[in-house]
Amino acid sequence: MRPSLSAPAVMKTKTPKLAELTDRILFGDLWQRPHLSPRDRSLITVAALIAQSRLEQLPFHLALAKEHGVREEELAEVVTHLAFYAGWPAAASALTRLEP
Repeated sequence: MRPSLSAPAVMKTKTPKLAELTDRILFGDLWQRPHLSPRDRSLITVAALIAQSRLEQLPFHLALAKEHGVREEELAEVVTHLAFYAGWPAAASALTRLEP
């Protein structure tokens, strides 16, 4: 497992079992399945977080998406596209998490 695909330090400190499950199941199994590329998984994850207004998780996954080759322009396009599918407020809130 790559270091970027690891539970955040705060999770490891405060909820070690959740961190273990995150590393072993989420990042160790689900993210490693061969049928979608890491890039595709990142785009899907970012879109789902925006659609559900899970903004606290977005910075981690935006950075991971960039590691997986997603360009800033593509992330901006995801936000724009989701304004019509997930709602304007969700897209406008996500916009604040994109780099200037």
